[in-house]
Amino acid sequence: MNRRILHLAIPSIVSNITVPLLGLVDVTIVGHLGATAYIGAIAVGGLLFNILYWNFGFLRMGTSGLTSQAYGRKDKEAEIRVLVQAVSVGLFSALAMLILQYPIERLAFRLLDTSAEVEQYAVTYFRICIWGAPAVLAQYSFTGWFIGMQNSRYPMYIAIVMNVINIVCSSCFVFLFKMKVEGVALGTVVAQYSGVMMALGFWYYNYKELRGRITFKGSLQLIAMRRFFAVNRDIFLRTLCLIGVTTFFTSTGARQGDVILAVNTLLMQLFTLFSYIMDGFAYAGEALSGRYVGACNLVQLKRAVKALFCWGVVLSLVFTLLYGIGGENFLGLLTNDTVVIETAGRYFYWVLAIPLAGFAAFLWDGILIGATATRFMLWAMLVASGSFFVIYYCFSGATNNHTLWLAFLVYLALRGIMQTIWSRRVFTLKYLQSLRS
Repeated sequence: MNRRILHLAIPSIVSNITVPLLGLVDVTIVGHLGATAYIGAIAVGGLLFNILYWNFGFLRMGTSGLTSQAYGRKDKEAEIRVLVQAVSVGLFSALAMLILQYPIERLAFRLLDTSAEVEQYAVTYFRICIWGAPAVLAQYSFTGWFIGMQNSRYPMYIAIVMNVINIVCSSCFVFLFKMKVEGVALGTVVAQYSGVMMALGFWYYNYKELRGRITFKGSLQLIAMRRFFAVNRDIFLRTLCLIGVTTFFTSTGARQGDVILAVNTLLMQLFTLFSYIMDGFAYAGEALSGRYVGACNLVQLKRAVKALFCWGVVLSLVFTLLYGIGGENFLGLLTNDTVVIETAGRYFYWVLAIPLAGFAAFLWDGILIGATATRFMLWAMLVASGSFFVIYYCFSGATNNHTLWLAFLVYLALRGIMQTIWSRRVFTLKYLQSLRS
């Protein structure tokens, strides 16, 4: 079981780590153009697309869970049906984004407080990159489908190649053709379409037995789409809660001044690093739990969950130790501002508690997505998000930032606790058999 977990988790971890490189490459390139407004434009544009696309994360997660269950049942028609449904919903959503791009643009830049120069360049970046939406959302669908088919290597290959193409194309457009921000945006779009074409190629040449099973009419009928939307509705609402908590955390830190904003941003990098690792194991949980739920194999499902939590405990202890020993030195690599580093020391113990408080939430998210028990995941998120705001508003005062971190840790821990309690309903033959009916 451990070998299966690592076979799925390690490529997913590599893929996760390469994701922020797309944005980092863009910032690095414009950073050599001689104007800070270029960097600000890429940062603002990247933030806008992160928020925009984050809402469509259900295309990857829901597709993974439904596909892995079909894989466990050895139901070829269902395997390809889920892919058709996901890609169709993704392309329809992308079309809506393209049609509504001007209202989206105006609303976004009305909410974002930027200088006129930064807004001008950011609008240019947005108007080019928005045309990559069909590729991005289709790729989300393919990524979830590959993971559901117990194959996390293809998404890793695609992520690596996309980064290489982005570096080459953006550099050529900017430094050879003197295109500046528009060159960076165009390079990003080329990389995005290259990624989806690569995904399509992997599917076409390696899943030949499924090609003849595509039926658009049967896949897109209301009855066939009902379960797809039921699962993804829960994931979408859960994502909105996640965005709400994350946005509030950032904006509340910003209201406490530039130093606290910088401190929280740096400390959250340690949480982000841990999340990249745990997300890899969550993806493994999606693939394996869905597979065993689909096969109605309760014994293997419990073995997979037990093994995943063993890895979670071990990795949490390792990260806690690493952060305790070298975390402050890591902050020194990110900034040389002594005031920020000194202030961060007053809040650093909160970061030490993140791995043990949060690992269960990551793992249960993956396991419940694979089991398509997304309603339990949503309930846990609602309870945890509510507790976050209650704790902050009840106890904030002179120690606002400490209260903010306390609320965030309780939010992480409570998600894992609630999902642990409700997961007992999933680990029954009655539930597994109900999914087959």
